[in-house]
Amino acid sequence: MFEVKDSKDLNLNENPVIAQMGIYDHEQLLFCNDNATGLKAIIAVHNTVLGPALGGTRMWMYNNEMEALTDVLRLSRGMTYKNAISGLNLGGGKAVIIGDSRTMKSEALFRRFGKFVNSLAGKYITAEDVGISPVDMSWVNMETDHVVGLPGKSGDPSPVTAHGVYVGMKACAKARFGSDSLNGKKIAVQGVGHVGEYLVKSLAKEGAQIFITDIHQDTLQRVSTEYGATVVGLDEIYDIDMDIYAPCALGATVNDDTLSRLKCSIIAGAANNQLANEKVHGQAVVDKGIIYAPDFALNAGGVINCYSEVKSLQPAWSMNKAEEIYTTISNIVERSASEKIPTYQIANKMAEERIQSVGKIKLPM
Repeated sequence: MFEVKDSKDLNLNENPVIAQMGIYDHEQLLFCNDNATGLKAIIAVHNTVLGPALGGTRMWMYNNEMEALTDVLRLSRGMTYKNAISGLNLGGGKAVIIGDSRTMKSEALFRRFGKFVNSLAGKYITAEDVGISPVDMSWVNMETDHVVGLPGKSGDPSPVTAHGVYVGMKACAKARFGSDSLNGKKIAVQGVGHVGEYLVKSLAKEGAQIFITDIHQDTLQRVSTEYGATVVGLDEIYDIDMDIYAPCALGATVNDDTLSRLKCSIIAGAANNQLANEKVHGQAVVDKGIIYAPDFALNAGGVINCYSEVKSLQPAWSMNKAEEIYTTISNIVERSASEKIPTYQIANKMAEERIQSVGKIKLPM
């Protein structure tokens, strides 16, 4: 059984690392260090009941190693649930590289990381995530075959991820407003990197009124100019009078401070681990009358794209599969209303039910 824990339970300053693995029932952690290339990374394998653990590599300048460890543990668990609820025969894993993706990348660093991935002998398959490009993955691929999202194959998963978020957002709109049209809706997109920009493109095409923010001013201004979006400050975005809040950067942006300020009917974005504390903030959004689209169900387009590469499926398969996110989110919202429990709990239950079911057929006779 995959018992849901609060994020506050993951206190790395008080408990040993292996104890932290036990909180979310992780199978394996690999700590990677290479002085010659400057590589500092962590690979987390959460669960392999459904298949090899697939999840992207994130490159981010964490404040400290404990912050990176907390992130990789939560993200890898999310990948298990994401793959399960999407009907994919994959387990969940994740990797983080500690560093500035704009200044610290090199072929040597990614090839060394590839050697660490290869040492897991296929138990973990990596791909792009925040701060990583298909070119970076091609360097990783020089040292291991256990990598997807490569140039000339399925490539950048961002378009498929964004499409899944877009259709899932429309499903939420249908439940809340009676129509899934986003024309004229005020939508605040927090983070306009790869996925965020593709989402903005779809929203602009439908005629939504879009507000955007990002830590990178050059990207922000370019996206604003290209799609007619209104730029707002990093903190200002929480105070906008909006219909939909779409967090598409890092996690934990739905917390005590922001929930007291958010004026929206729907939370639906591409970021992972949006709820700072599942039990507290998952219920808080219900109490505020907000429909929350569970992130790992909504942003599954990326891993769907990667799965198509693992299984040598055509690109059209990924977009068609991502369309199913509309139905998945609709079912979650409907079950949440009928069972009177938060949407994140419904999504967790749906993922756990599949893992347990498949786990039974894999038990020895």
